[in-house]
Amino acid sequence: MSTDTTPGRIDHDRRSFRYFRNAVERHWDPHEIGLAPDREAIREVPEPAFDGLRETLALFGAGEEAVTEDLSPLGVVLEDVADQLFVTTQLYEEAKHADFFDRYWRSVIAPEEERRGLGPTSPTDDRWFSDPYDELFERNETAMHRLLREDTPENRALAYCHYHMAIEGILAQTGYYGVQRNFSGEYAELPQLPGLVEGFSRIRSDEGRHVGFGMWKLETLVREEDVDPTLIEDTVGELAMFVQGIVGESTEEGAIGVDDETLVGYAAEKHHDRMTQIVDDSELPDVEELVALEE
Repeated sequence: MSTDTTPGRIDHDRRSFRYFRNAVERHWDPHEIGLAPDREAIREVPEPAFDGLRETLALFGAGEEAVTEDLSPLGVVLEDVADQLFVTTQLYEEAKHADFFDRYWRSVIAPEEERRGLGPTSPTDDRWFSDPYDELFERNETAMHRLLREDTPENRALAYCHYHMAIEGILAQTGYYGVQRNFSGEYAELPQLPGLVEGFSRIRSDEGRHVGFGMWKLETLVREEDVDPTLIEDTVGELAMFVQGIVGESTEEGAIGVDDETLVGYAAEKHHDRMTQIVDDSELPDVEELVALEE
């Protein structure tokens, strides 16, 4: 029987390790979500709502692919092994989310386009992407890859502001909110799409953990590395304007469901909540609360 009491390499009490273990324990497979009911129900989606849904799924799919690529520099510069473990789960989950959106397009959207005689489209078509969307993700790529050239506390803060706060914490959460409300039975004029709602619920839960990691890192940078909270406030505030532009253009004219004004208000609320938790020295939610809040 071993009597070795040497501490291990990994701090099991560190927040990032708890996030890592939560990710492992909440594993899910996008190919296990049943899409047959969606293929039938999507026939009842009115034309404007179908156009809006295609645009939303294209934006999410492209976004997940982009953030999968852009997260890698963070994994390179983080020193703590528990932080590195967490980032590996985030990379895996972003790739898994991209897989879900690709599968949904191939299995549900493309057959319905053919049935409606619309002609096939690709989720990568330029028609789906606005200037604010392109600008937001280009800025995120720049902020993340800057870490490989100049890894400073301020540049880490900028990376977390772009990736975890603006894209995941505000834009993505607003999109999940809109789609889940539209297709979960709240609107009688829209059918329920249970596979889509389940997928979004699982992705949204993963993203709650990702956002929590980014908020914790920003709070730590302010408290321990003397990063000026104004840098965070100004950066996220500027990026939130791009989010507002994306969300404000997200609803097709005449479409049934959550309107632009409600979505813009939700995005503003998420912005306020995230910033309050970071710069006002509020107690950050634990991981179980984060993933439950985002379901």
